[in-house]
Amino acid sequence: MNLKRLEHFCQLAQIGNFTRAANKVGIAQPALTISIQKLEQETGLKLINRAEKNTLLTAEGEVLFKLASQLLNQAQQVKLELEELKELERGTISFGVSAMMGSYYFPKVLTAFKQKYPKIKIHLVDQGTAALEKMLLNGDLDIALVRGDIENPQLRYTKLIHEEVIAGIATTNPLANQQTVSLAQFCQQPLVLFHEGYFLREVVSQYSTKNHLPLDIRMETNLIELQKSLVRNEVGITTCLSRILKDEAEMVSVPFEPKIEFILSLAWKKNHYLSKASKAFISYLTTTLDEMHINSSN
Repeated sequence: MNLKRLEHFCQLAQIGNFTRAANKVGIAQPALTISIQKLEQETGLKLINRAEKNTLLTAEGEVLFKLASQLLNQAQQVKLELEELKELERGTISFGVSAMMGSYYFPKVLTAFKQKYPKIKIHLVDQGTAALEKMLLNGDLDIALVRGDIENPQLRYTKLIHEEVIAGIATTNPLANQQTVSLAQFCQQPLVLFHEGYFLREVVSQYSTKNHLPLDIRMETNLIELQKSLVRNEVGITTCLSRILKDEAEMVSVPFEPKIEFILSLAWKKNHYLSKASKAFISYLTTTLDEMHINSSN
């Protein structure tokens, strides 16, 4: 059975549209149509409901989609293992990390890893932890840095970073003189926050929804330096990690009461093939960040 045709069929089944699926696989729409027709001839099955607008796949098509997805995944794992047999230190890692973590924790670590393993390619994906977890479950990422306090049974985790979430406040703001701040107080201030899907935003959004507190959000941005500039100029206050404000003379870190913990773990899908390159990456990050006293044990 032609694997390329199966790949075309699976992309069509996932996307649900011939034109968009053709663009995804990089062929013309008529070529995709011919590929699917040849697959139907090869299998002797009717796979596509051409007269039914609401349902793309026939019952036989649904069964083949499930089986073909498993087969293509196995074929990809075989390909990866064969590539590693050629040279153990070669490979590509798809690594998901949020902008904040990528900017403040990983530049030196990733540079050092690349110096040690120059032939391993790292494809970085910047998203919030919620989106990264979904990408892991969909098989779009090998490894990602996600929330470690709520674990999904389909993923494996190794805890990596454990810190405290604090309120970032301009020194000129009256709240800057307090020893602690409650989420109730925080939610009643003008705010500068991350976009939805990021932990430092979710903790505020969840509290405000639960307690029916409307938020006065003056700006949403994932650009940390812009966030800090807006806070310094009293556009609003924000949530962040204390190390981000380490050298900020015009801002202070005020802890929340009760304390809000920030736990991040490296995660990967349980049934997803973990390459030697990915294993080396996990081992290196875990060891190096622990030595840098970022880990919770320090």
